[in-house]
Amino acid sequence: MKLVCESDKLEDYLLELDVVDYSHSLIIDKVNELFPDSLNEIDTVRTVFEFVRDSISHSMDINSSRITCKASEVLYHKEGICYAKSNLLAAILRKKGIPTGFCYQRLTIGDTPDTGYCIHALNAVYLRTLDVWIRLDARGNKEEVNAQFCINEEKLAFPVRPQYDELDYPTIYTKPNADTIATLKHNTDCIDMVLHHLPTRI
Repeated sequence: MKLVCESDKLEDYLLELDVVDYSHSLIIDKVNELFPDSLNEIDTVRTVFEFVRDSISHSMDINSSRITCKASEVLYHKEGICYAKSNLLAAILRKKGIPTGFCYQRLTIGDTPDTGYCIHALNAVYLRTLDVWIRLDARGNKEEVNAQFCINEEKLAFPVRPQYDELDYPTIYTKPNADTIATLKHNTDCIDMVLHHLPTRI
């Protein structure tokens, strides 16, 4: 799939946003902790991706009712769903000056269409040294989910299944989707939100 940038200005993928609050002291402290020494660009991106993937729990995987949204909240509580975790990954990478956008998939909630559909969030990161955008999914691995940092071949958490009307949206957005953020802000129980109130289309 050919990815399409919403903006042709890389600086738009470095903006600080309400939910990508990379000037927050928690984000700054984590950046300093993750990068005590100088890393090259690729190692920096890999380090951030693996930190968010592995050290921040997906709320559903730990049966948590807590909802986080802002990057600093996700980092403080060490949990969030994909919408929230993508905010954190973007915040840390943007703080490091690495352009990072937001991408989406339409997936079944369960294994089959009868379970309903939801929008799933992931990120796209621009590697200046290679002049390429790559998609990364920091949702968090578990049985049958094995997302990895890959440059030449994507290894996402959920490869789409067109036969089930699942979709990869090709656009790399500069900001998180408004409906996904509103969902996080307007619900109070994460498990109920994921099962019944996630957006179904972009």
